[in-house]
Amino acid sequence: MAPDSENVVRFNDESSEEGGEIPTEIVHGTVPTTDDINSNIVTAEINHPSSSLFDEAQPQAAPHDVFLSDDDNQSGELREYSGYFEGPEKTLEVCFRKKDSFGPPAAPSNDTRHTGLRCLSRHDLDRICARARCTILSRISNNYVDAYVLSESSLFVYPYMLVLKTCGTTTLLRCIAVLIEMGKRLGLEIDWVGYSRKNFNFPGDQAFPHQSFHQELEYLYSHRNLCDRLDGSGYTLGPVTSDHWFVFVADHTIRSKSLEIDTDRVLNIMMFDIDEDVASLFYYGNYKQGKDGETKEEETLRISKEQTSKSGIDALCPGAIIDPRAFEPCGYSMNAILFRSYSTIHITPESGSSYVSFETNQKVSSYKSLISNVVRTFRPKRFVMTLMADDLGLKQVKENPLTGSGPDKQIVVPAPRNYAGGSKQMVYKRSSCASIVVEEDCCCMMGNWTLKEDYSPAQIRANKSRGLSVS
Repeated sequence: MAPDSENVVRFNDESSEEGGEIPTEIVHGTVPTTDDINSNIVTAEINHPSSSLFDEAQPQAAPHDVFLSDDDNQSGELREYSGYFEGPEKTLEVCFRKKDSFGPPAAPSNDTRHTGLRCLSRHDLDRICARARCTILSRISNNYVDAYVLSESSLFVYPYMLVLKTCGTTTLLRCIAVLIEMGKRLGLEIDWVGYSRKNFNFPGDQAFPHQSFHQELEYLYSHRNLCDRLDGSGYTLGPVTSDHWFVFVADHTIRSKSLEIDTDRVLNIMMFDIDEDVASLFYYGNYKQGKDGETKEEETLRISKEQTSKSGIDALCPGAIIDPRAFEPCGYSMNAILFRSYSTIHITPESGSSYVSFETNQKVSSYKSLISNVVRTFRPKRFVMTLMADDLGLKQVKENPLTGSGPDKQIVVPAPRNYAGGSKQMVYKRSSCASIVVEEDCCCMMGNWTLKEDYSPAQIRANKSRGLSVS
C-alpha cells in the first residue's frame, strides 16, 4: 500500500526532510535500512499554473523569443495544433562524471540532495525545459532523485544523471547544449548520452530538429557545442513498415570512474488504442467541478487523485510516492519515486490517437507481472515494448518477454466482462522483435505486440458459460 501522501508531502518546503509515514509494504523483497526509509521521505512543490494551462487539451508552448536566445535560432519555429496529439515521447538520458581536476568520484551516499546536477537551481531547470518547449508543473523529491511533472511529460534529476521525456511537438534535443554548459559549471563532463523515440504518428507536425531521425542525427553531429562529446551512432530497431524505434547512443564512460552501477535498465511500454471505458476516466469533465470553497488548484489536485485511484494506476507503483496531474479537457501525467527508482505514466485519451506510456528504471529480476498489470490496466489493442540495459543489468533479468519463445513471448491478461468473443482472457501476440548491442555493453531491445481478436466460432462456444439444462 502506498503511504498517505498528505502525511509525507511538504508543500512549497524544500528544506523539510523529516516527518512522514513509513511505507508498510516492502517492495521487490528487499528490506530497507533505516537510512533507506529516511531517504524515501518526500518533499514536494506544486507550481500552480495560470488557468490558461487548463483551457486547452495541450498546454501552451513557451514564448517564441525564448527559443531564439541561444545559438541555433532556426529551431524556434512554432507549429499549430493539428487536432491530433503525438503521444509517444522523445527520451533523452544524459550521464555525467566529475572532471579529473575536481577530484575522484564520490562514494554512493544515502543523501545526495546537494550533489552534482541536483545543485542546479529552479531557474536552470526552467531554462532547460524552455529549450525543449515545456514547463515544470510540480515536483517531488527524496534523498536520491528529484522528479518533475512537466506540461509535456517528465524530468528526473539524479546527482550525475538527467532523464527528460517530452511528447507532442517539443524540441527535446535543443536542451543538450545547455546541459553541457551547466555541467561544466558544476565541474562535470558528459559521460553517456542516449536519445530514443518511436517513429512518429504525425511526423509532419514536428518542428526542427525533429522532423526526421536523419535530421536529429545531423543536429547532434553538427552542433558546434556538441561535437567533441557526442561522437555516437544512430540505430533503427524493428520493421520500417510498422512500429519501430530509433536510438542514438554516445558512450564516453570510463568504467573505473563510473559514478553509477553498471546494472541500469529502463523498460518502456507504449500502448495504442486503449479501451474506451479506460480512456473516459481521463476526461476532466467526467468529474465533479466547482465544489463550494474549492479553488481551481485544489480541484485539479482532487481530480488528479481520483483519476489515479479509479484507473488503478496507484496499484502499479506499490509503496511509491505518486505525483499525478490531470489536464483539461483531457490527459494525464504521473511520476512515482521509490528510493532510487522512478516510474512515470502519460496518457492521451483522444479517440483516434489514444495512447499511454509506462516507463520505469526499477531493477527487478522479472518484468512479467509488472508488464501484465500495466497492460491489464489500460487494455490496448497493440503496444510496443522497449528495454535499454547495461549488459550486467540484462543478465539479472530472469524473465523477459522480449527474449522468450513460444508461450513465453505472449502477454495474457484477464478480460473484462462482456469482452468480445466471450473470452475470459486477452491474448497479445508478439509480431516482431529486434535487438542490438551498441557501444560494447548497451543492449537495446524492442518488440511489437498485437491483441488477438480473430476468435473462431469454436473458441467462442468454448468460452461461453454453461448453465443447467432441463429436458
